[in-house]
Amino acid sequence: MPPPVEDDWSDSDDDVFDEIETSVTLGVPDGQITSQTDLSDAAVSRLGGLPAFLASREPSYSSSQCKVCSNPMELLAQMWCPFEDSPMDRALYIWGCARAQCQKQEGSIRAWRALRYNAEYAAKLEKKREKEKARVEAKKEKLQKGPLTNPFSMSAASTAPNPFGLGSHIFGEATPAKQETPSEQDDESADEDGESDDGSSSSEQSLLTAMTSATLEDSPWKQTLSYPPQYLKTFSEYITPEPKPKIPSGAQIIDDDDEPKGGKDIGWSEKYENSLDVDHVFERFSNRVKHEPEQCIRYDLNGAPLPFSTDNVFNLLFPAPTTPPLPVTKPDFMVIPAAKRSYDPSSLPPCPNCQSKRVFECQLMPNTINVLRDGSTDVTKNISDEERRKAVQEALKGGGGNRGMDWGTCMVFSCEKDCCTENGQDTREAWKEEHVLVQWDV
Repeated sequence: MPPPVEDDWSDSDDDVFDEIETSVTLGVPDGQITSQTDLSDAAVSRLGGLPAFLASREPSYSSSQCKVCSNPMELLAQMWCPFEDSPMDRALYIWGCARAQCQKQEGSIRAWRALRYNAEYAAKLEKKREKEKARVEAKKEKLQKGPLTNPFSMSAASTAPNPFGLGSHIFGEATPAKQETPSEQDDESADEDGESDDGSSSSEQSLLTAMTSATLEDSPWKQTLSYPPQYLKTFSEYITPEPKPKIPSGAQIIDDDDEPKGGKDIGWSEKYENSLDVDHVFERFSNRVKHEPEQCIRYDLNGAPLPFSTDNVFNLLFPAPTTPPLPVTKPDFMVIPAAKRSYDPSSLPPCPNCQSKRVFECQLMPNTINVLRDGSTDVTKNISDEERRKAVQEALKGGGGNRGMDWGTCMVFSCEKDCCTENGQDTREAWKEEHVLVQWDV
């Protein structure tokens, strides 16, 4: 007698633990930067270290000043993040104050967006657009000038599809689809390779020019406090969905979450329960981070942030939905499920430069503090004698205090249009401060 077969088995049981790719790019530390060339290259993303600027003129040193204590802050992260099909080189800089008295204060974490026009890459993009436009026009013209066929001729009937699905294979081979000649393919691939090589060399040349013109030698930026720089390696986030519980046959499943599940947006389809018993926000945060505990950066342009806990920032970005009034009569008594919250960035202030809305771009994760703390013993190696005396005086007065950051996550929201204007006029360079929301550790 064959063994009994479980009725609740399915083919999908073997795929329960398959990883799913999300829309998030993760950044993790990847070793200390020792190459002076990499340290001066704005295209090298990093944690800590000194900033490498894009602009021909370095920005004001006040950009790194804490708005609480007015002292210069350490660079926490620099990210090379140009937009796709944009002629602008682009980098993001985030500074943070580690002084104890500045923690949990607005203005102790600041982010800036740097832009620089890349003329060579802009020419490549324009050539690409013209080539695509010419291809579309040629295809359109070919369709308009196509030969007219007689619908009653035998040749036209032979090429018509067989309604019974047998096609022309019964009476002969199907007509092969038109293919490009080898010469056409070679010419096109040669053009693309040439464009790629030219674009790569021109981009490298423009970066070298920026590195030369924006050097930090003889600059106050060279003397600022800094953590030991570390490379920032990036890769896509993959998560393993929780296994679905086995439901007895005949049981009714009620799910009030109508958001789609699966695909790259699976992480953001989850909503947050409005409950006072357990901090579901922090619970979800912990469960998400455990898939890659070393993550220091979460980058998801125009996506949704991963909130750290239930606080004012969470209430701002994930407002509580309106609920129907509770019935007061016993016959109408009903159980109302916990309210679900969804991400809503409409309350964010617009870009002060162009008035466009701001969108989420990235966030710093708690492991950033651990990574920077590991090398914090060298944080004062670049300070001058005057700054060292000032630090000693603050400590003697009791104002120095302990150093250390205690935030849970820092969210950066940037201009949706990535504006590069000044007084309404387009410019070739920009240095703009972006909006930061911080959820502090409690």
